[in-house]
Amino acid sequence: MTKSKAVVLRMTSTKTSAAASTLLVHSFLLVFLVLGSRPANAAPTRLANLKSAAPVPDNMTYTVSMNTTTHLFHVVFRWAGIHEPLPDFRMPAWMPGYYQLIDYAGKLQHFEAADEAGKPLPWEKTTASTWRVSKEKASSITLSYDIDVSTPMPAVPNVAQSLLDSTHAFIAPTTLFLYPEGYIHHPVLLHLVPPAKGDLVATGLDTIAGKKFTYTAPDFDILYDCPILVGPLEALPSFQVRGIPHYFIGYQLGDFDRQQFMADLKKVVEAGIAVIGDIPYRHYTFLATGPGRGGVEHLNSTTVPFSGAQLSTASGRHRLLNFLAHEYFHLYNVKRIRPVALGPFDYSQEDRTNMLWVSEGFTVYYEYLSVRRAGLMTGTDLLHDFQSNIAAYENKPGHLYQSATQASYETWADGPLVKPEAANRTISYYDKGPALGMLLDFAIRHATNNQKSLDDVMRELYHRYYQEKKRGFTDAEFRQVCERLAGISLSEIFEYASTVKDVDYSKYLAYAGLAIDLGPQEQAGSPQAQPGAKQDSSAANQAQPVPIPQRSFKITPLPNPDALQLSIRKSWLGE
Repeated sequence: MTKSKAVVLRMTSTKTSAAASTLLVHSFLLVFLVLGSRPANAAPTRLANLKSAAPVPDNMTYTVSMNTTTHLFHVVFRWAGIHEPLPDFRMPAWMPGYYQLIDYAGKLQHFEAADEAGKPLPWEKTTASTWRVSKEKASSITLSYDIDVSTPMPAVPNVAQSLLDSTHAFIAPTTLFLYPEGYIHHPVLLHLVPPAKGDLVATGLDTIAGKKFTYTAPDFDILYDCPILVGPLEALPSFQVRGIPHYFIGYQLGDFDRQQFMADLKKVVEAGIAVIGDIPYRHYTFLATGPGRGGVEHLNSTTVPFSGAQLSTASGRHRLLNFLAHEYFHLYNVKRIRPVALGPFDYSQEDRTNMLWVSEGFTVYYEYLSVRRAGLMTGTDLLHDFQSNIAAYENKPGHLYQSATQASYETWADGPLVKPEAANRTISYYDKGPALGMLLDFAIRHATNNQKSLDDVMRELYHRYYQEKKRGFTDAEFRQVCERLAGISLSEIFEYASTVKDVDYSKYLAYAGLAIDLGPQEQAGSPQAQPGAKQDSSAANQAQPVPIPQRSFKITPLPNPDALQLSIRKSWLGE
């Protein structure tokens, strides 16, 4: 296992000498060190100091122990000094970053409540995810319960559920920790009891000097934003960007060239940072959970499935670097540059928005650009990635029935990706979103003689809404920023987002000196949805699929671009 000296000094293990413990002061590496960074969805008054240390809580404490035989997390919550009526306790119904309602409460069992003397307190379950406790005259209470992870939830990605086996544990906090209603902004103390001697713990929660495996969160939002990985973990050699350390730590990473991988990852990170210009964290960690699927972004970290075997082929390396670039850029787009609907979070129900075609789709756009700007893919690779996205939705009937904004709003029901059984009526904003981002970028560059681009839009949103206004943007405000920077109306592109109107790809790609192959053409008489009309999705899904001529949508350079077209193409491709 290869570790830099800095990594060794920041990793906490259950197996350390007294001297090493003194050096470690029980701080944790890599590891999602939020270090007081506030989430973009926090209350404005709490966003002022983004890099301050978290307050040490004094009366709300969680203790988590782990039984690897029964696959149970045992959770104990103590709340001392209660002087007000006791609120209900709720289990979150979803995880920010994964827009699906999940029955986390269904995993909870053996619930008990007691006062400071250990006397049982009466309680009742008032909803599927709500517990009501009568504290009677108690000034302190203790809740205890188990979370059973013996059976994984098959429809939920690994990173959106907790895991506990004989070798390691992963804690997705929204799956474990009840929150008292009305106290989401209250600080929390967490103490972990790892199952095995020698286990390492990786998390972004702040630690307390002198208290091993003890962490603080300034509120439940931060607690829920900091996953925890426990076990025989490996830390790869870290790197710095502008003096800020970046880490990669994980479980069963596999066989690959670690030095080369981290050198490539550094280039990807630098390219992402260059878009915005600001680094809003003091540490960043890629937390690799082992083989699996999905990825979830956090304020100064990302949780990703990972296997070094992916790097053994050119195509696997390309997909992996794109994936890591995507999850990294989310620290800006979604976590800080966000629609106003995505915060403050209501963990009990959906937080719906029309704007995931921007929040997720534009993140796909910038994953490609980041890898290209890092010099880790060719210009041809870049064009092929966009070609693949366009073909993925244009060659399926769903694009005749669902717009990008509708796909965003309905993701809670349809899911983020198109299911095979729903391809006749839905699209994915992961496919249409990056295509719209490309068109918007080219339109802005063309209108401003290549003096402005989508990069300027992202920077403006970051500075104006995240840093200054300390909130998300509305749908209208997003459009206003785009049109003000472009100096023209962009109504056609926004119509492409909100309707199923056919997209004039040739027009916008020509702005960048590019052509697109649209043949074969649509056959005469093919059913067409009316622009802007919301179709009956259920009826569409039950009906005979609409025949969709398959097209390649191959994107190639125009042979004789004019000066502006050539300028836009070169700057966009990084030539």
